[in-house]
Amino acid sequence: MDPFVFAVFVTVYAGMVLGGLPGLALDRSGVALLGAIALVASGRVSAESAWRAIDVPTIGLLFGLMVVSAQFRIGGFYGRFTAWLAEYDVGPAPLLALVMAASAALSALLANDIVCLAMAPILAEGLARRGLDPVPHLLALACASNIGSAATLIGNPQNMLIGQALDLSFATYLEQAALPTLAGLAIAWWIIARAYSGRWERAVRVAASDAPEFRAWQTTKGAVILTALVAAYLGTSVPREVVALGAAGLILTSRKVASSRYFAFIDWNLLVLFAGLFVVNHGVRESGLLDAGFAAIREAKIDITHPAWLFIWTVLLSNIVSNVPATMLLLPVATHPLAGPILALASTLAGNLIVVGSIANIIVLDQARRVGVEIGWWTHARIGIPVTLATLAIAALWLVVLAWMGAGAVESGQVGAPLTHFVLH
Repeated sequence: MDPFVFAVFVTVYAGMVLGGLPGLALDRSGVALLGAIALVASGRVSAESAWRAIDVPTIGLLFGLMVVSAQFRIGGFYGRFTAWLAEYDVGPAPLLALVMAASAALSALLANDIVCLAMAPILAEGLARRGLDPVPHLLALACASNIGSAATLIGNPQNMLIGQALDLSFATYLEQAALPTLAGLAIAWWIIARAYSGRWERAVRVAASDAPEFRAWQTTKGAVILTALVAAYLGTSVPREVVALGAAGLILTSRKVASSRYFAFIDWNLLVLFAGLFVVNHGVRESGLLDAGFAAIREAKIDITHPAWLFIWTVLLSNIVSNVPATMLLLPVATHPLAGPILALASTLAGNLIVVGSIANIIVLDQARRVGVEIGWWTHARIGIPVTLATLAIAALWLVVLAWMGAGAVESGQVGAPLTHFVLH
């Protein structure tokens, strides 16, 4: 074991846990990049190996989908839609269901972090005008965005990575994840509605949000391109990164919107985080450190490749180092036929447990604070903990059912067959 590589690994993943390094103005992305630089500068990883370690298709997929999401933000879609939603003439509990359904559906297609960033302040403002306490609906926004993003391979960054690394079918994964996602949304709604029953109203002063002006043409353009993108994922075998980059190219070919405006909405920090972790994990793997760690786990009579253990470790690591780093660490042992759905569902649903478990949670609380609505850690945990336990239980039971239905297909070499095959045969 190389002590220097071990020190870099510990430092980087400590930064993932803490959100940075004490005494330094570095966030998680900065820590990951610093770790990659340290490995290259020390000669542990060559510049050429570092470049090859970066999964360009995954980075391309992330970038392309960020441009598609940016189109909706520039078109003012989120602002118009959220304002309409907040003003819809129904009671608080039905409105909670509508907020969750909208958040989940949008997050499944447009990435949950961006949905939360765009919707949270406008939702808080609209609810305050109605005399409703924004807190339960904002918590619902965060929970539903995480649950909904689990439904597809483009709903969040870790699912994009899992889909690319394991070469998962978009349609097959959607079939596998649809039921636990829908059931999870229903139980999450029940938990939040029950927790705030009789306590929906509260006078709150909320600062005015700064939503972009609605532009019908720009929104329509985004909707058409997104529809074509999803259709391509469902009906063709064209690589997802190629489709996403093609969609981004069409969007950037604009006579009215400068490319710099689109680039302003790109989450460059997330792309840097991915690139840095790709290099760090490559260095750790090449040094033998990762294999040594997995060997130590096996010596403790834990087979981390087994679905149950993989599910448990994914949940634990996702709440320790965050879901993207956890997924990267566990991908080398994702060898079971259901490893993809296990990693995707467990890492995503675990994000609701505590505030730092998901970037979407942090964004909602931060955006709420900006407009004058305080949501503390314990307030979030009172909802997040039961929602997480319930949705993970649903996902675990469903994965057991999938494994049972797929047992015959595994024996016959049809591991990748869709769920309908298992049901009908």
